[in-house]
Amino acid sequence: MDIREQEIEQRLRTAMDHAAPDPLDRILASCTEQKGTVIPMTEFKKPRRRWAPLAVAAALAVVCCAFGLTSWRSASAVASVVSLDVNPSIQLQVNKNEKVLAADALNEDAEVILDGMDLKGTQLKVAVNAIVGSLLQNGYLDRLSSAILISVEDDDALRAVRLESDLTSEVGTALQNASAGAAVLSQVVGYDAELISLAQGSSISVGKAAMVRDVQALNGQLDFNALSALSVEELKQLRETGAPAMPVGKDAAAQAAIACAGLTASAVTYYDVDPELDEYPAHYEVELYTAGGEFSYDVDAWTGEVLKGPANVSNLGTSAPTTAASGGITADKAKSIALADAGVSESAALGLQVKQDWDDGIALYEVEFRSGGAEYEYDIRLSDGAILKSERDEDNNYTHFASASSSGALIGEAAAQSAALTHAGVKEADTSYLSCRLEYDDGRLECYEVEFRAGSTEYEYEIGPYDGAVWKAERESHAAVSTSGTTDGATSSTVSGGSSSSGSSFIGAEAAKAAALAHAGVSTSAVREMECELDEDDGSYRYEIEFKSAQTEYEYEIDARTGAVLKAQQDHD
Repeated sequence: MDIREQEIEQRLRTAMDHAAPDPLDRILASCTEQKGTVIPMTEFKKPRRRWAPLAVAAALAVVCCAFGLTSWRSASAVASVVSLDVNPSIQLQVNKNEKVLAADALNEDAEVILDGMDLKGTQLKVAVNAIVGSLLQNGYLDRLSSAILISVEDDDALRAVRLESDLTSEVGTALQNASAGAAVLSQVVGYDAELISLAQGSSISVGKAAMVRDVQALNGQLDFNALSALSVEELKQLRETGAPAMPVGKDAAAQAAIACAGLTASAVTYYDVDPELDEYPAHYEVELYTAGGEFSYDVDAWTGEVLKGPANVSNLGTSAPTTAASGGITADKAKSIALADAGVSESAALGLQVKQDWDDGIALYEVEFRSGGAEYEYDIRLSDGAILKSERDEDNNYTHFASASSSGALIGEAAAQSAALTHAGVKEADTSYLSCRLEYDDGRLECYEVEFRAGSTEYEYEIGPYDGAVWKAERESHAAVSTSGTTDGATSSTVSGGSSSSGSSFIGAEAAKAAALAHAGVSTSAVREMECELDEDDGSYRYEIEFKSAQTEYEYEIDARTGAVLKAQQDHD
């Protein structure tokens, strides 16, 4: 029995004592022993105490109040802390029913985002959607390089993972509906006293502090507080590139561009800075908007030197061409040219941006968008619409929220295990051990990793977290050598035409290839880029075989003497 239950029981006992006191001991104590005539007594009926039921009711009220207090405390207790970071850092304290208890702005930018919002008492998803809407309105998530970081802190690991998945899907869907191209990053953050102290000292969320510490681990020369001032998109790009140096930051890049333009700060209506730390050379793209027009600059990310852009723009006069006056194509035309070349419809292009720029004296349009997990960049010549540059890069940081939202939830460990066992053709009862866990990459949920052993073979699988697809399958056999010199179990078998394990000759490359293809269930005609190489490891000879078929890459290790499959791995493109 816990302390709260003992307290309630004691209150009940006290209330009942007051409701029906027992005076027997007091009466007997006041009586003295007497000898003499026995006087007959008639039964006296005590009048009913009308206040006794009231006392019982009062006792019950105490119990109700106690349980009510317990429920109130439960509803008011913080179960999870969710933080949303772009450059604004916002922290939401949430109860177990996923209602917001408090919404805190951790920096000045966040105060603008939360201005006029009363999120207390709202459902978590409603609050997150409202915050994302405000971030979009204030221009924080409209660029391809933009990124939002979702962090979940919770002592309940399963609830933390579920919240992370649900919120990633919710934010991703909101960005998709707004045709925004920002990437969604997410992570679960465990309790870390040092991390909490660092976050409080820099006025950032614990989630962003974890990301800063990851970057600092790549380069110990970088200052934690200086990194904390960077946006999530800058930190993401630093983490991807190994954090070679400390970037100058968006504000310093803007000031360098303004100085190169020969303008005062008051002459700039506003500016926009886009970090490109993952390009070579690493730089910031700065757009200055003035009464005289729009001017573009590239500023070196490490030195602050202006790499490209017009100097002293007040002296340019009217030399800069305009699309209408010069007879060049319009921005809409440039957009349609890029989309047609990429084979992407406008409705499927997220974060679509078109801006006019100069490159080596040539007026052009830069067109950027994201679609299907890839980023596209085009340079379209303004004068005639010719494509000067086209790039398509796989976006490894793009969150594929569509697959998550279609099913609504993770498939669960049981389903992931079942998918792996079914693919391997192994029954759970035949496994000597079986483990399954969620795997993360840079804080983002990647897959279920399933590992098990059956007989002398170890299996490792990566399973899609939302659809149960087999992303990776790896098998490795560990044959035990018996006293007779032959191998036990399945690895003692030989390939037709080969020699036994007791012989000294090898089965040959063709037999090894046949063994691999038979195991993979792939015909020779369906194979491309097949390689076979004999390798030796501590006196053990094996054929290493690699080939591709359809969208799958296969890797095998075949025992050079027995033809047994020692290792089998499949990776889907």
